[in-house]
Amino acid sequence: MNDEAIFAPGFRTTPYWWEAAAPPSSPVTALPDQADTVIIGGGITGLSTALELARGGMAPLVLDREAIGWGASSRNGGALSGAGSLGRAKSDVSKGIDPALLSEMVDEAEASFDAFEALLPRESIECDYVRCGRFVGAHSAAAMESLAKRAALLNAAIPGTAEILPRARLAEELGTPHYHGGMVNHRAASLHPARYTQGLARAARRAGAALAGGVTVDGIAREGTGFLVSTTAGVIRARHVMVATNGYTGAALPWHRRRIVPVASYMVATAVLGRDRVAEVLPKFRVYGDTKKILYYFRPSPDGTRVLFGGRATLSDTDPRVGARWLHRHLVHLLPSLEGVRLTHGWKGNVAFAFDMLPHVGVQDGVHHALGCNGSGVVTMTHLGTVAARMMLGGDNRASAFSRMPMPTLPGYSGTPWFMPLVTGWYRLKDFASGWRVT
Repeated sequence: MNDEAIFAPGFRTTPYWWEAAAPPSSPVTALPDQADTVIIGGGITGLSTALELARGGMAPLVLDREAIGWGASSRNGGALSGAGSLGRAKSDVSKGIDPALLSEMVDEAEASFDAFEALLPRESIECDYVRCGRFVGAHSAAAMESLAKRAALLNAAIPGTAEILPRARLAEELGTPHYHGGMVNHRAASLHPARYTQGLARAARRAGAALAGGVTVDGIAREGTGFLVSTTAGVIRARHVMVATNGYTGAALPWHRRRIVPVASYMVATAVLGRDRVAEVLPKFRVYGDTKKILYYFRPSPDGTRVLFGGRATLSDTDPRVGARWLHRHLVHLLPSLEGVRLTHGWKGNVAFAFDMLPHVGVQDGVHHALGCNGSGVVTMTHLGTVAARMMLGGDNRASAFSRMPMPTLPGYSGTPWFMPLVTGWYRLKDFASGWRVT
């Protein structure tokens, strides 16, 4: 199919979300010589840390090499949940996860969802938040069994959270013939991620945090009980340092970089279809995902007039236009009534995977971190940023469940995921072997 049939006139490779809330570009001003805490990374994680620290009486400084909120925080799908955000680790306790600790993670994650819902009105953050629920499609019959385990775990934490939907009822949720049924998570929601990130930044500033984009951190060194943070705008003395870079972790942070696998994820927005046509394919106006190794994630736009669709597009990192062509093909295969629809936006952002597929918060050599959103970071990283701040403030009596597992790496891994084309190819073979075909 040629580009004229795929791309609408004026097609853009910037996020659809930026049409309403582009990251602010402002010239770098002189930075202070010292700060209570220097937070590296100006996305959801870093801003949440800054907000909690400022509310606790500290004077944090947030630094980002791009504009504040430029990264995955304003590029993601805007889908969120509590324990539903733990990914596939929660359905398989046989891979080194202690069942009791996993249960604590589920409970903590569900509590974080409630805390997130309380945060929005408390800080007057307007971000098109809707408690819409999430539907996860089973790409194979075996995947239905895995979803049943996930549903049981969610319902053990909060009864009534999850519901298994057989194939005979699939049309209630999706205009597709391709899934074998699925799971509805009723404790899930959607929002506008760029508006949320900007609202969080405004809240942090109001509380007393300083935010500076366009500043690269070159290194961190110990100085007595504190740190010297070297940046392109000068050296800053800090009592604490916090790493909140996730999929954009650079060479100046080698320990953290070795424990994060950055993976480019791609997303597209269709041209305006109207609410009636969107309702034909997404009748409940939820957020959606599936169980494939190379999964899809999709949803209606906040105004309900477009479909936004994402996934891992190619074997290696590539141009957003190439990713958009791949996603268009998969979109119309999954939702056949959208045949002929064109795209107005196609963009990409880095997802941060940990090797154990779990989020982590902790301290290494005195430096705090919250890392590993694993594709579901809005609630998770808001929570773990807050946890990291409370660790610095000394205010939590009980350690987070996500701080009680070491953050693993692989021997020889330095932060460049050379193996991702092999992994992606293997995952595609696994999906093919399980019966998933895209014609």
